Amino acid sequence: MSAPRVTPGRAEPLGVRVDADGLNIAVFSAHAEAVFFCRFEGDREEDRIRLPARTGDVFHGHIAGLGPDTRYGLRVAGPWAPASGHRFDVAKLLADPWASRFDRPFRLHPALLPGGGDSADAVPKAIVEADPPPPQVPRFAWDGGVIYELNVGAFTRRHPSIPPAIRGTFAGLAHQAAIAHLRRLGVAAVELMPPTPRIEAPHLAALGLADAWGYNPVTFAAPDPRLAPGGFAEVRAAVDALHAAGIAVLVDIVLNHTGEYDASGPILSLRGIDNATYYRLDPADLCRYRDDTGCRNTLALDRPAGVRLAMDALRTWVLRAGIDGFRFDLATVLGRGEAGFDPAAALLSAIEQDPLLRVRARIAEPWDPGSGGYRLGAFPPGWGEWNDRCRDTLRRFWRGDAGQLGAFATVLCGSADLLAPRHRPLTRSVNFVTAHDGFTLADLVAYAAKHNDANGEGGRDGTDTNWSWNHGVEGPTDDAAVRAARAADARALLACLMLARGTPLLAMGDECGRTQCGNNNAYAQDNVLSWFDWEGMDRALLRFVRRLVQLRRRCAIARGDAPLRGSEVAWRTPEGAPMTPALWQEPERRSVVAVLAGAASQVLLAVHAGTAPLRIRLPDGQAGRGWRVILDTAAPGRRGPCAGWLELAGRSVVLLAS
Repeated sequence: MSAPRVTPGRAEPLGVRVDADGLNIAVFSAHAEAVFFCRFEGDREEDRIRLPARTGDVFHGHIAGLGPDTRYGLRVAGPWAPASGHRFDVAKLLADPWASRFDRPFRLHPALLPGGGDSADAVPKAIVEADPPPPQVPRFAWDGGVIYELNVGAFTRRHPSIPPAIRGTFAGLAHQAAIAHLRRLGVAAVELMPPTPRIEAPHLAALGLADAWGYNPVTFAAPDPRLAPGGFAEVRAAVDALHAAGIAVLVDIVLNHTGEYDASGPILSLRGIDNATYYRLDPADLCRYRDDTGCRNTLALDRPAGVRLAMDALRTWVLRAGIDGFRFDLATVLGRGEAGFDPAAALLSAIEQDPLLRVRARIAEPWDPGSGGYRLGAFPPGWGEWNDRCRDTLRRFWRGDAGQLGAFATVLCGSADLLAPRHRPLTRSVNFVTAHDGFTLADLVAYAAKHNDANGEGGRDGTDTNWSWNHGVEGPTDDAAVRAARAADARALLACLMLARGTPLLAMGDECGRTQCGNNNAYAQDNVLSWFDWEGMDRALLRFVRRLVQLRRRCAIARGDAPLRGSEVAWRTPEGAPMTPALWQEPERRSVVAVLAGAASQVLLAVHAGTAPLRIRLPDGQAGRGWRVILDTAAPGRRGPCAGWLELAGRSVVLLAS
């Protein structure tokens, strides 16, 4: 090939873009001395072209004759001066942060580390793609429908009806057998665990383990080739198939840190492009990274370069994949500046005013491990927030902890104390009992402590605050009574989740008894421990959860947006007396009855977390009508009319309608 014709090109947009004559390349770096575009055939570097122009802090150039499918990487020259915050090394091939496709997954290799020599052979090459199609109309609605948290790789890895070649990928997720499960379950949306390119943390390689979750990203604007070998085309096909089934698609995106780790970690992208700008460094020692994430580095998302990178990545996922919104991992970092968290911070404000993003779901994980990082209730009014207070309250109430009844009722009513003061709809409380991080539902009621030996960290990883219980036996048992008690508790937890105001989030596999054998931090278990077990499903539990989701869909009271008024709910003791402030404060009180009145229906919800059976007095039904049992977690098959008094089994939830 003859020498390519190179001209100055344009400083906008950032990244590599196709035009009628070739490729325009624009790379931000405030501290670099030169930027090189490196074209590859396979792993052979065919051209190394210095970008000829610089406008402000953007290096740019245009290369004629190149187009889509060009494979490339970047090299950036500048000082290796860690004491000044700079870690430039022209020997390192770097991933373009704006790339939308890579030819293979990232794998940790000695050449990627500082001092490891030229890394070109070990770095995936970006692939140039044409411009994305116009945006779709978002499909997600804040109407209280169920969100299903799903690991794309784990969901179909063991599905017997899906061709082996596509199991564990977006193509597998698009398969009719996978979508049929979600459709029958009745979920309104799936929340996909991080699908962006990732790399293992350095300690995992030594243990022979692999990243199973995707929370260690390299770049943000592309899918991981493990999940989508064909790039965004495969992601878009899955999103379209889910949309056709009436299911919205949310993406869990990690913008708070990267897999470049600390100073001992690999040089993959941002570190080699402009370390001092993109990362938050310790002002007392610029060799060190601030760690507000627990992942050894933190992106500086209050700076213009960080805001631009994040915004362009979010838009790329909307435009190329057609998704309906995002869940933001460790979202407090998105609002962090030098003075701490600010709900009006630059990136949060940019998302709120962007015409493409502001109409899509924005869900915060409202905490990070840094100082002042727990910010539940503090995000902008249009945002949803993962409500871990709901999680802990439901667990502690059903575990039998003292003094939980008042907090339990608050959660059941949608956590209005968190959201109503700022006039936020209660559906913005994303309620959950379990999620990817922690015990599965089956393990929550079967293990009193975590069992993370398989992670190779001596049990140091994973939280010790699980609020879990085991019914007297740790882990698996053949004792039929223990197994029945655990199953009943799981149903009671699910019923409370589904009947509470807010937006329920159901973790993958909890609908059918998925276990991780007591591991509460399976991030490094890309194996049968974390994969969905299609052949071992608890089908009785699955039928129960499907029915719960249907009941929620028909129950306008559970799906309400506003706090319950006094005329809508009457709290009573099992004997039928009104609950008083003193009764709510009784530490050992574990039973309550809520009578909820709507315009056309009346519902009675009886919750009994005590162990002994209990009789409750039923009030008169609306307009003189009687009551009918429509759900009993202790006896899932129970139905039929009742009047006067109702027998409750120990540790049960019963729903009646008038």
